[in-house]
Parts: sequence; C-alpha cells; structure tokens
Amino acid sequence: MQDFYLLDEELAPEERQIRDAVRELVKKEILPHIGEWWIKGEFPTHLIKIFGEMGLLGITTPPEYGGLGLSKRVYGIVARELEYGDSGIRSFVSVQNSLVMYPILTFGSEEQKRKFLPKLASGELVGCYGLTEPDAGSDPGSMKTRAHRVSGGYVLNGTKMWITNGSISDIAIVWAKDDEGVVRGFIVERDFKGFRTQDIKTKLSLRASVTSELILEDVFVPDSYVLPKAKGLKAPLMCLTQARYGIAWGAVGVGMAVLEEALSYSSERIVFGKPLAAFQLTQEKLADMLADLTKIQLMVFRLAELMDSGRATFRHVSLAKRESVRTAKRMAEKARGILGANGITYEYHSMRHMANMEAVETYEGTYEIHTLILGEYLTGIPAYRLCPDEK
Repeated sequence: MQDFYLLDEELAPEERQIRDAVRELVKKEILPHIGEWWIKGEFPTHLIKIFGEMGLLGITTPPEYGGLGLSKRVYGIVARELEYGDSGIRSFVSVQNSLVMYPILTFGSEEQKRKFLPKLASGELVGCYGLTEPDAGSDPGSMKTRAHRVSGGYVLNGTKMWITNGSISDIAIVWAKDDEGVVRGFIVERDFKGFRTQDIKTKLSLRASVTSELILEDVFVPDSYVLPKAKGLKAPLMCLTQARYGIAWGAVGVGMAVLEEALSYSSERIVFGKPLAAFQLTQEKLADMLADLTKIQLMVFRLAELMDSGRATFRHVSLAKRESVRTAKRMAEKARGILGANGITYEYHSMRHMANMEAVETYEGTYEIHTLILGEYLTGIPAYRLCPDEK
C-alpha cells in the first residue's frame, strides 16, 4: 500500500488491527471476484453477514445499540480499505453506517434506536436512504414526495431515484414534505402496503452495487416510525455530510489501488527492450500520481481529526469529497493509460475504478455543488440560489 508520508504510522494498535482485517477481507474475498461481479452487475450479498460479524456496519454506533463505538478515523480507514476493492462495496457499508443508522441514532426515538440499530449493525437488516428524486437531485428542497397527516401517522406518496441498496433493503429512511412543507424523516419497512422498488439495470458505473427506484403509493407510516427530531432540510443534509466524509476516504483507496497497479504493470511490461517504467514519461505520470495521492491522504487524515474533535463543518467535508474524488478519477485515468490495451479489460482494476469514480463524483453532491458550497463560504454569496437574497 502506498503511504509515502507514513501516515498509517500514526494509527493506534486497534486501528491497525481493523485496517489489516479489512485489507485481508478485500484481498481474499473481493479482489479475486470483483471483475466478474462488476461485469454481471451483481452485488455480493453473501458479504453482508461477514460485514456484520466484523462490526463494519456499526463502526461509530455506540455499543449499547450494537455498534463498535469507534472513531470517525476508524470509519474512514474502513472506507479506504473497502474502496481499494470497489466503490460499490464501500457504498453498501457507507449507506448502512451514515445514511441509515446515523439518522436513526441522531433523530430517532429511544424505541426506534433499540428496535433497529442492533439488527442493522449485525446485518440482519439492510437499509437504504430515500432522498434523491427524479427531478430533485442537487436541489433536495424541491422534492415532490409528500407526507399527508392522518390519524395515527402519515400517508406518503412519491418516488425516489438512484437509491443504493434499494431493492435489498428491509427498511428505507424516506424524506418527504408534510402538509406545511416541512421536510420530515420516516422509517418505511419493505412490507408496508404501497411501497415497492425496482432496480436500475442500465448502469455503466457502480455495477457491483444495487441501485433502485423507490415508489410510494399511499404508504401509511405510523407515528412510531416517524423520526421525531428530524424537522427541516438540515436533517437529511447532516446525514449527507456523514456519507461524504466516508466517500472522501474511500476515494483515497481508489488512488492507492490504481497507483499500485500502474507501478506493478509498468515495472513488468517490456517495451522497446526495457520496462515501461524506465521511460521518463511513465515516471512523470507515476510521480504525479504519488503526489496527488499524498495530498488527499493528508487531507482526509486531518479531516478525521476535525471530525473526531467536533470541529469539522460540512464545508470541510465538501472540500475533501470534491478533491479526493476528482483526484482519484484523474489517477485512475492515468493508470488506465499506462496499462494500454490491457487496461480496458476487467482482469485489471483501473478501468473499473475510473468508471466508478464517474458516479462517485456525481452522487452525494456533484463536483460543481461542492464548488458552490466553497464559493459561498469564500464570498458569502450563495450562487446556487436564484438570487443572493433568496431565503
């Protein structure tokens, strides 16, 4: 593993133990098969139980709710190691941790925490996160899903799109506007009448991941399944901040994987009587990749310190997500070029990582959205609104 500035030397023994366990899992159970899973468009559901047994589905969740109660840095390390294997595998774990368990822990009642979190942590239950809609991606405030108040609960109607884990989920965290236009969070179980899913099967990215459409037609959600502390758009955006943090770390894993593959291949591939790695242009590409990787490694390690000390803001996370993913995508493209024609086959990993990064750069806030978040921070002007004074 490329760690030029020896950042992993800062890890505590427990952190190294978890890193090594996940690294071994990826090496033995994921890398030998991921090319075929990706080509076939299959998510390896047999890994869910393994993830649960290893504690990877409740990394930061307190032990009283079935989790490990560990740091954000540990969560980041796990994301990095998993995405070294594949973005789709990391996405499954990220959704379970950041977009399903986090909102229940943060906005849920004690009864909801006791009922759902232990089973989510063990992998007995799988969750998904229903925020994005066909016409409301980067602008979640424009969601059309509605929650109409009735006796004993709410009736939900609407459609959610591009939902990771959708069709394999047992519960969905669904966001909808109530009769007053206030965004609220709901726990929707798969067997609720009127709730159904259908997979998106035409993806050219994240193919080893389940991506679905959620359809809600007069779905009754009882009051006991409403997240009582989730009121307003800030609640789902807080969940996205948690997910974006894991994505930033995961992209580092992609950078590590493609640099190692490019270096290994160029050292063995003989061109004009000498290794490809002996040519100056190849060495320049490799040096640029090392520099890019080191920059984002330093960024996410510092971000972890800010997260664990409670000093990180959503803007800190936006910068890391923006830079880490764009950098990893650029590195994957260079690695694919170094591999030549072999680089377009699934026997190698760089092309798959490059394709995955196209989707990762889009979801959980596009590159452009994070640019505007940072632009607003610098200038005080929210350019993504119709006018600066719009509230």
